Amino acid sequence: MAKVNTGAALLSLCLLLACSAGGTTAADVDVEGTVRTEVENAIKSNPGVGAALIRLVFHDCWVNGCDGSVLLDQTPSGSNTEKKAINNIGLDGFSLVDTIKSKLGNNFSCADIVVFAGRDAARYLSGGKIAYSVPSGRKDGIVSSAAAADAILPQSTFEFQQLKDNFAKKNFTQEELVILSGAHSIGVSHLSSFQDRLNDTTATPINDSYKQALVADIEAQKNSQNTQDPIEKNNIRDMSLKFQNDSGYDTTGVNTAAKGALDNSYYHANLQNRVLFKSDWVMRTDIKAGGDMAEYMNNATKWNNDFAATMVKLSKLLVEGSTHYEIRKNCRVTNQNQGF
Repeated sequence: MAKVNTGAALLSLCLLLACSAGGTTAADVDVEGTVRTEVENAIKSNPGVGAALIRLVFHDCWVNGCDGSVLLDQTPSGSNTEKKAINNIGLDGFSLVDTIKSKLGNNFSCADIVVFAGRDAARYLSGGKIAYSVPSGRKDGIVSSAAAADAILPQSTFEFQQLKDNFAKKNFTQEELVILSGAHSIGVSHLSSFQDRLNDTTATPINDSYKQALVADIEAQKNSQNTQDPIEKNNIRDMSLKFQNDSGYDTTGVNTAAKGALDNSYYHANLQNRVLFKSDWVMRTDIKAGGDMAEYMNNATKWNNDFAATMVKLSKLLVEGSTHYEIRKNCRVTNQNQGF
């Protein structure tokens, strides 16, 4: 009688049971393809979600590393999570992360999904001009604090030195600050995030024609959005032709037909003083930062490549602030809080 290899038999049995129980393994799922397909379909349905996914990478990784903590609604410490931070107003893309998670299963972390989805959004919105690879293997954190997010994330009202200091704490250079700010070529902002520029035009001067066009549009948006804190498009390129003309916007070198594209048009707008945030405008006050912006305005390929490299660096920020990490079953709650 042939000798039975009991070890191999047990392994085969375990694998069989895992499959019959619906377990998901790396071999079962095309992770890259699944994330890419879901992201592309979501952007086609709702173009704004692409910008939201790229923003989500920064707001997750900048606060205690890339640990998916920005996704949490509930932790063992309570429900006052990063989502509720003032600096995180308008964060979006959570439902898409949930959808991707449901397709990838319990062996793939929410933190990895955030990073992968942001990468694929950047590729799609840039027409394939911004493409980069990022490793997997991140774990999900169980700590998420609104107070921490407000203390750590840079604010739209920061002075230039405050921005430099904030980035230096993460070992990011002044040039990388300029590079990542280029993501403001897409997305939207709440009025409350740039109201200061409309109220005090002496501290951070805003182009008067642009300001008047903004004020008129804000009043219209308050009515159409039924809120006193409406959103406006970050990039004047994405506004109507009338708005651009009323603002005196010089479209030279800008593909105005590429609405919603992740490209170097942000630098064109900033150097014309037609941007929303004080934190964008103040970069014009520094000779080196202003020179970097001019370089990126005139060299789209260089910005595409440098943005890709800086996003890779951002996506590798190490986790901190906790001693316990996991792979969540539900991206919105820690495993301990399942069913809260």
